[in-house]
Amino acid sequence: MKLDIKSFVRGLAVRGIVMIVLWASVLQMAAALNENQQIKAGDGEGHPASEFCPLIGDERVTSVLRPIRQKFGIPAMAAALVTSDGIQFVGAVGVRKRDTQIPVTLNDQWHLGSNGKAITSTLLARLIEQGRLKWDATLVEIFPELAPQMHADFRSVTLLQLLSHRAGLPPNLDLSHYRGEDVLALRLRAVREELSKKPRHPPGSVFEYSNLGYIVAGAIAERVTRQSWEQAIRSELFEPLQMTAAGFGGTGNPGEIDQPWPHTADGKPTSKNGAAMDNPLVMGPAGRVHCPIQCWAKFIQDQLRGARGQPALLKLQSYQKLHTPPFGGDYALGWGTVRRDWGGGKVLHHAGDNTMNYANVWMAPQKNFAILVCVNQSGDTAFQASDEAVAALVKLHSE
Repeated sequence: MKLDIKSFVRGLAVRGIVMIVLWASVLQMAAALNENQQIKAGDGEGHPASEFCPLIGDERVTSVLRPIRQKFGIPAMAAALVTSDGIQFVGAVGVRKRDTQIPVTLNDQWHLGSNGKAITSTLLARLIEQGRLKWDATLVEIFPELAPQMHADFRSVTLLQLLSHRAGLPPNLDLSHYRGEDVLALRLRAVREELSKKPRHPPGSVFEYSNLGYIVAGAIAERVTRQSWEQAIRSELFEPLQMTAAGFGGTGNPGEIDQPWPHTADGKPTSKNGAAMDNPLVMGPAGRVHCPIQCWAKFIQDQLRGARGQPALLKLQSYQKLHTPPFGGDYALGWGTVRRDWGGGKVLHHAGDNTMNYANVWMAPQKNFAILVCVNQSGDTAFQASDEAVAALVKLHSE
């Protein structure tokens, strides 16, 4: 089967699914690109991968990943191929931190970035199945006490519009105004203050990828469950799916190279690591989940099973809702959709980047498989490396 690598790039980049969630960092990265500081694949610039390249896991995976890691000069990457029966093979290559010889392991935690949006959407679908919420519930119905200060155009915005990025909200909010530990108060304040402003577009009229929209959706889950989004995700998704190693925020104990260390788009290790090395807590519903790749695979396995009508966490109708763009276009609820011959037609995809890590997933329900790739580096180089790994593993699966 011939695979067009560019089709993978178009599938993500053209549709705007690859979102950097910290806006200031986006501007910094753009400046770095303008100054040609970005690593270029195969040109010898930037930070070449060290010759020391430990391998762990299935040889079919590591033999694919090792040359890709070397080509793009990234510190480490992990990948898995999953079906509705579970992981078929998994592997990881490289080091936790550049210029060290501390290898990554199959127990290491990887940051999923905006792939957490599919997790948030699934949580809300579960609450709907429980009769505690409706897809067409409006913001004024959910937050009636905020109606007097809510902009009139936002009052009729529905949960479905929020999750499909059609609520008229901007991509991000000023995160410097929403720092702190009380996530319930912070997210409710975001709802109160941000929804008092005029929409960027008439709600429902335009697709615009919005992390803010998912923060509002997380606040809806908190209003319904009367607990934080983090607590609700654990009890409603992580526990029933046995994702026991999943957590939130940056990875590792500060100063210890005990997990994949974050690296910026230019390939340099960040000055610090640990839970605080991530976007502020308010951003949780938009993308602060981390976990081992096998743990993420359990969530993807459930999505595959549900899409195929097999026993899963939710009903078939809920997965159909999650995986279908509700207002046209190609973005569903936490998933981009596109057609690919290798996937038997419709496939689902998403990527995540918290400016220090990258994660990429493609799921082909009709062919019953998915590819997951994680990299402990941000930016376009990490995207290209992950996309090439996806293409190689799809080809491997087809042989």
